[in-house]
Amino acid sequence: MSDGPLLKNLSLNQITTEQWNLREAVEGCVRKEIPWISLWRHKIEEIGLAESKRIVTDAGLKVSSLCRGGMFPAATAKERQVKIDDNKRAIEEAAELGTDTLVLVCGPGPDRDIDAARSSVENGIEALVPFAESHGVKLAIEPLHPMYAADRSVIVTLDQANTIAEQYTPQQVGVVVDVFHVWWDPDLYNQITRASGRIHGFHVSDWIVPVPDMFKGRGMMGDGVIEIRRIRKAVEAAGYHGPIEVEIINQSLWDQPGDDVLKKIKESYLKHV
Repeated sequence: MSDGPLLKNLSLNQITTEQWNLREAVEGCVRKEIPWISLWRHKIEEIGLAESKRIVTDAGLKVSSLCRGGMFPAATAKERQVKIDDNKRAIEEAAELGTDTLVLVCGPGPDRDIDAARSSVENGIEALVPFAESHGVKLAIEPLHPMYAADRSVIVTLDQANTIAEQYTPQQVGVVVDVFHVWWDPDLYNQITRASGRIHGFHVSDWIVPVPDMFKGRGMMGDGVIEIRRIRKAVEAAGYHGPIEVEIINQSLWDQPGDDVLKKIKESYLKHV
């Protein structure tokens, strides 16, 4: 294998071209010869599951994952059940779209009790495993950067994600390694090794200095400080050789023509991933 990544593994995570609807994103991938796409549920909802599947299938694209499930913690048992039911719909959507990976962004706490919120995450995953397994879908826990603990996920390290995932088989529950969220972790490479055999996704972008926006502040690969290639090689050494999703949430990219963004993605992917 060459030192750089293979284009056959390149996947467009749909949030990177948020300015496009699903059809436009699929057509863009075809024009730019990007073989994989990761779909977001809000984009699927715009046109419906059946039409989304038809568009992707007719284009010959492969779906690397569905974003997202999770968001488990809630203030009441009734609200928690609503979230479980929504996750079951997400599992059904993933299976219908032909991907075996549902990305879990696990959710923030409804109050100041972060330990209870983390217990809710574990309980939520436990409730979903049999349903996901029956549909051939793996649950992939994506730890987020600690700065997102208050509003997006109380699972903020790969160690936490591994600890939950290890309660199950790798075909039931695994992890997503997103460089934007884990690059800072002094135990990162030990945790990647620990996750061997249960890494179900790998996401790339970059950490810009200074971060221009807490949510929409990710950079194109090579524009920041992350050792992306080193992390990619560690993930491969841990047994992951699947699609590499470019997931960049950035308003400046959303303001550009999508084809220009895809051109830059391919260039940066080959140079920096």
